[in-house]
Amino acid sequence: MQKGGKKVPGILIAGLCGGSGKTIISLGITSAWKEKGFKVSPFKKGPDYIDAGWLSKAAGRSCYNLDTFLCSPLVVKQSYQENSKYCDVAVVEGNRGLYDGIDTDGSTSTAELSKLLNLPVLLVLDCTKSTRTMAALLMGCMKFDPDIRICGVILNRVAGKRHEDKVKENIEKFCNIPVFGAIPKLKAKDFPERHMGLVTSEEHAFSGQAIKATAKIARDNIDLDALYHFVTREYRADDNEGRSQVDSSKIKQAPPENVTIGIVRDSAFQFYYPDNIDALEKQGAKIIFISPLKEASIPEVHAIYMGGGFPETHAPLLAQNKAFRENLKNLSQKGLPIYAECGGLIFLGQSIRLDDHEYPMSGILPIKFGLSLRPQGHGYTRVEVVNKNPFFKKGETLKGHEFRYSSILDIDYQPFEMAFRMERGKGIIDKQDGFFKANTFGTYTHIHALGSPSWAPSLIRKARAFKISHGG
Repeated sequence: MQKGGKKVPGILIAGLCGGSGKTIISLGITSAWKEKGFKVSPFKKGPDYIDAGWLSKAAGRSCYNLDTFLCSPLVVKQSYQENSKYCDVAVVEGNRGLYDGIDTDGSTSTAELSKLLNLPVLLVLDCTKSTRTMAALLMGCMKFDPDIRICGVILNRVAGKRHEDKVKENIEKFCNIPVFGAIPKLKAKDFPERHMGLVTSEEHAFSGQAIKATAKIARDNIDLDALYHFVTREYRADDNEGRSQVDSSKIKQAPPENVTIGIVRDSAFQFYYPDNIDALEKQGAKIIFISPLKEASIPEVHAIYMGGGFPETHAPLLAQNKAFRENLKNLSQKGLPIYAECGGLIFLGQSIRLDDHEYPMSGILPIKFGLSLRPQGHGYTRVEVVNKNPFFKKGETLKGHEFRYSSILDIDYQPFEMAFRMERGKGIIDKQDGFFKANTFGTYTHIHALGSPSWAPSLIRKARAFKISHGG
């Protein structure tokens, strides 16, 4: 087993584009290696919550996001090293195409992450209606950036043994790269899709069986032993680059603050970076989880953190739980610090309209929401804090991301009630985001605690102040 002081060998699984099949293959390899008794540390490149949730289930441990837009490269390296150090192997799932980034230099791309972490790339090739061309595409990827170490490929959606043999023969002849496996076209829809990609693992009725299905796919179609031996052999045991640069002061435990943070987490609200929860705990907070789907009242807490999710698919149940909604509104009026992102923002609003029915939400913020067929905000964000607010200093710049289908049907606000001016992204309305009333704050921008280090201490300070003011 890998000891805590050494960097863990790993593999980065990439594709030529989104939808190439890398998620199911990443899940299959992760779950199959776990079945073999290996401790697998999963990571997801980029700001994605859904794939990360599935990878967490497959590995049986938290999946951490690695994103060089949201966080500095040094922080990303630190996260990888810190969150994999007690494991045997790390599996990092890339996003989009291997070289796709935010600019022509490939910034924030999967390829750049592979170089930052010195990880070999396992490339997934969608072979639909193609044979020899797969070798040409692979050769192009190999030569596009010679510093990228493509260690092998997985053929996906092959039409049969004859098709597989033709593609494999061309790749091995022209590219001299091993083919570790070939996945047939899958008929069973183990992973139904919704507007944001894969359905979340929390909402999939048979998520355990789905994970087992991916493990079987991997066992039946991938040479897992050869891949594992290659990854561990490929790993450079003497690669110490970056380890001495890690700033250990950033992961020191803060003195206990003796405050309790309630995190709203259930199948309606489940989009949380593990780093965000870790950051609150490292500040000394006690974390409890609460659910507006299951609970009528909110236990004693000193602040609430509401992440994103799919409140629209649970709108009838959320609307029926009038006691919880009124409890939350009363606590907001008493000054309880509440920080909400995206789906949490919707729950803070007046209502959400779906088709011809309007479902009441908590009524804290004067916003009425609807749902659109196309994304209303999609991609990375950069915001400047332009107004005094409960959680961020005026003049501060934050990086985040937004991905939402909800739309604003009606809103009543004053400009000074919007904390953020959007330098990049859409926000709530008119390039503004971060709507707040007293200590309640709602935003479409998801932030990552390692990239926005002021957030967790600020929430803790507000929680502490609330506790003191209410006789704590």
